[in-house]
Order: sequence, then C-alpha cells, then structure tokens
Amino acid sequence: MHTFLINKTKMNRIVLICLMLLAMGTSPIVAQKIAYINSSALMQDLPEIKQADSNLSAFQTQLQKRGEQMVTALQTKYQDVAKKQSAGEISPKQLEEESAKLKEDEAKINQFEQDMNKQVAEKRQALYQPILDRINGLITEVAKSMGFDYVFDSSTGILLFADEKYDITADVKHKLMETAKTPTTETPAAATPASKKPAPATGGKK
Repeated sequence: MHTFLINKTKMNRIVLICLMLLAMGTSPIVAQKIAYINSSALMQDLPEIKQADSNLSAFQTQLQKRGEQMVTALQTKYQDVAKKQSAGEISPKQLEEESAKLKEDEAKINQFEQDMNKQVAEKRQALYQPILDRINGLITEVAKSMGFDYVFDSSTGILLFADEKYDITADVKHKLMETAKTPTTETPAAATPASKKPAPATGGKK
C-alpha cells in the first residue's frame, strides 16, 4: 500500500523504456544523462503520506463499522423470524412477506459493500494524488536543475543496476523538506537567501 509509483501505470513505464531505448539508438550514448530515484524510500517517512494513511484508515474503519452494524441488524431480524416460525406465531403469508424484506436488506448490504469499495478508492485518490503530483513536480525540477534527461524509479523493479552517484532520491527529499518549511506567502528568494542556502544533498552528484 505504501509503494507509490511515479509513473501512472505499468504501460506508461514500458512506453518510457521503449522511448529511452529509441533515443539511445538514435543519438550518442554519451549525450544521455540518466538518474534514478527510489520513490518508496522517499515517501516512507513523508509526513503527508503518514497523514494520508491515517485519514484513509479512519475512513475505512468508519465504513466497515457501518457495514458490520447492517449485518448485525440483519442477523437479528433473521433470528426473530426464525423464532416466530418455530413458535407458530407467524402465518405462511407473513413469513413470505418477512422473507422478502430480509432479502431486500441483504441486497442493500451487498450494494453497500460495492459502494464502500468505490468510496475508498475515491478517497485514496483524493488523499494521495495531490501529494504525488507535488513530488512528480519536484522530481522534474531537480532533474532539470541537475541536467538529467531521464529519471527511473528503482522501487518499480525496472532498474537492474545503477551507480549510487546517480541516485537523486536524497536531492528530491531535501527539496520536499525545503518546500514544506517554506511559507506559501514568501518567494523562493526570500525563503532561502543566497548567502544562507542549505547544503545540497549528496545524492545525484558526480
């Protein structure tokens, strides 16, 4: 659950690799500057992700409790009808009517379960997508500032080998923390004076 892919789908990753291989085949290999990032490690301790995890878990728990209450209520109704039937306190006509009502309640529970899965998926999208968009933007910013042409995500299993000096995970993490501490009302220049810039992270340095 905590592994978040920078690319949207597996197909996008395959297309990216194909495009890169084509680029390498049509231009000198020395012209290509490639870096990689471990998105799983990057977001593992990110406060925004932990908060999103907590919010999603609370939302799921709330829905699950409601579903459990519906199931408990249905079980109680079944037991009541069964007792009346055993005691001869219900006519065949009434039994048929009660059975129909029980089936309706059961159908409502099944529908609730389907709706719950949809609600959880929508909630997950709403919680995580803004975070992922911000991280993707910072990855692009860092990659451009360091002159890289391509950035792979090593946590997806695509990267078979890479020298650690091309790992820009620390650089992006540094940028994330820097932007998180910077007040939105300040300009980048005011937030980080040129004379007091923090030391850059060691990742991605050649």
